Amino acid sequence: MPENSPSPVGPRQRVSLHRAARLEDWLHNVRERFARRRGHLPTVVPYTGYGSTEWVRVLCRVLLSKPVSPDGRSRRGRSREQTIRGWRSFTSVPVGDVPVIIEVGGQRLEVLADRGGVVDTKVPVRLAPGWHRARLYTEGSEAVTAPIHVIDPASRFGIISDVDDTVMVTALPRPLVAAWNTFVLDEHARIPTPGMAVLFERLVREHPGAPVIYLSTGAWNVAPTLTRFLDRNLYPAGPILLTDWGPTHDRWFRSGRAHKEENLRRLAEEFPDMRWLLVGDDGQHDEELYARFAADHPGRVAAVAIRRLSTGEAVLAGGRSKVDEHTDAVPWVSAGDGSTLADQLAEAGVMHPGPERPQPPTS
Repeated sequence: MPENSPSPVGPRQRVSLHRAARLEDWLHNVRERFARRRGHLPTVVPYTGYGSTEWVRVLCRVLLSKPVSPDGRSRRGRSREQTIRGWRSFTSVPVGDVPVIIEVGGQRLEVLADRGGVVDTKVPVRLAPGWHRARLYTEGSEAVTAPIHVIDPASRFGIISDVDDTVMVTALPRPLVAAWNTFVLDEHARIPTPGMAVLFERLVREHPGAPVIYLSTGAWNVAPTLTRFLDRNLYPAGPILLTDWGPTHDRWFRSGRAHKEENLRRLAEEFPDMRWLLVGDDGQHDEELYARFAADHPGRVAAVAIRRLSTGEAVLAGGRSKVDEHTDAVPWVSAGDGSTLADQLAEAGVMHPGPERPQPPTS
């Protein structure tokens, strides 16, 4: 997703929008007027960001939500932002083209949310490596904070991981995965991939400060639920780079594949000294995307780890990817669970071997 411009979008740019995008804008305007008449107020939903010691990438979305009590809490003791969960995050009205104030590291910047209410912008600021928080708000909203991981310039290893069928088992036909992620409110209903969280934790322990970036074709609406799922199942904290459903300026629907390609290229440019472990599954385009990335960026991929779907999962996913040509310069491992992937990565010299598993007694 392109970075937000600090200046409003001009009318000439609007004219060039795809007719589906113009229809979507009209529908959003109608829904926004109706929601504001009902007293709904702007709400900034923060997402985890990342950056270097000289800049940070700040992510959030502006939606309209029902007002809460005068003390700033709902009847259940939650803030306005916390009430936008599950299906509400999908049905809430996005507020596009509104200024959002970002305060981080003593800097204050005003940027414009895009048509879908999303802010994805790079802020020049000097921060020490580690975790920081940005303060975000717009007119009429509460101020919220977004966690930001500032990556140490000395870090040379990072993880980029897919989400669906990689860190969580969906076991659903691909057309239903988006609906499941959107309308199922409870993160407890999602099943973690066996051994994957332990694999990530071991890698982060071996490489202190290593960034873990979750790259998915899911919609921004599900970011809070996915964040809670990752936290509950002890995955390392990190930004979740999602996309937005609906039309763009030149097509009916956004391309999930293009979203992944764009962010992979962006991360390669932003961290030129980083070598990445690319983690995905064999039910989408991950293998092809990772093979191309490794070919286009020699020496920048530490290894590729592919979770192999079960037969039933592969059927639901619409089959397996067919990528047979892997460069010999990059270790390429594949298994059905994180524990076996860890063993294979250890054999390839990418990580330290773990404790030996107990062997069954011999007769």
